[in-house]
Amino acid sequence: MWDLILNPFITVLVFLYQLLGQNTVLAIVAFTILIRLLTHPLTVQQQRSLKAQQELQPKLKKLQEKYKGDREKLAQAQMELYREAGINPAGGCLPLLIQFPILIGLYQAIIQVLGATPLQLLDLSGRILVPQLNQLIPLSNQFLWMNLAEPDPFYVLPVLVLITTWAQQRLLTPPAADDGGQAAAMTRSMNTVMPIMFFFFSLSFASGLSVYFVVSNLIGIVQYAMMGKANLGNLLPFKRGQNANPPAGEPSPRKSTPAK
Repeated sequence: MWDLILNPFITVLVFLYQLLGQNTVLAIVAFTILIRLLTHPLTVQQQRSLKAQQELQPKLKKLQEKYKGDREKLAQAQMELYREAGINPAGGCLPLLIQFPILIGLYQAIIQVLGATPLQLLDLSGRILVPQLNQLIPLSNQFLWMNLAEPDPFYVLPVLVLITTWAQQRLLTPPAADDGGQAAAMTRSMNTVMPIMFFFFSLSFASGLSVYFVVSNLIGIVQYAMMGKANLGNLLPFKRGQNANPPAGEPSPRKSTPAK
């Protein structure tokens, strides 16, 4: 089943390699942009569903207070609220489930085209759907100081993966996620864990995959910014309204020293 996704991806990737002057990095960048464009409608649908659910949060909190201790009635009331609002609670997850095999196929395609051993090259030649493209094997894996089939020896790409993943996570965090509570704590934890996790992945993965991670993160930031979903204030070292001078006429938030 995976071959139905993987083989066309590999073929397109090798075709882009030929089209772009046999430059593997440019082929990965172009392929990542193409996949992002193809999955953009799913991203828009996911964001609309998440926004609709976020707008229901105040009403959901009231239901939680009203039916505290009675999970059955709470679940019924929540489903009734979702039905009245015309929202599918799983609407934000369905696009992700559809995108998941696409992302896995993309990931595997990049690994396959970067193959260097005889067995890997033999397997790669059998996956290319256009026989004329077989003459391009093996693909050139050298880029600057890196062999794209091996980890970056100077850790430049892993650091870029860390920074861009953190920036994307922060930019996509809604303002409500910083208001305290269990959901907010989970969001903050993910904002910390995900960048570190991808950083350690990049230390052992092929540099070509790190190129994909960096480009994908940057495209994601641009996509969400164009949709008006990027929360730029999250990149500031402090929250708006904190550690800042108060507007004229308002007292300073600092505690005043009592007169002796």
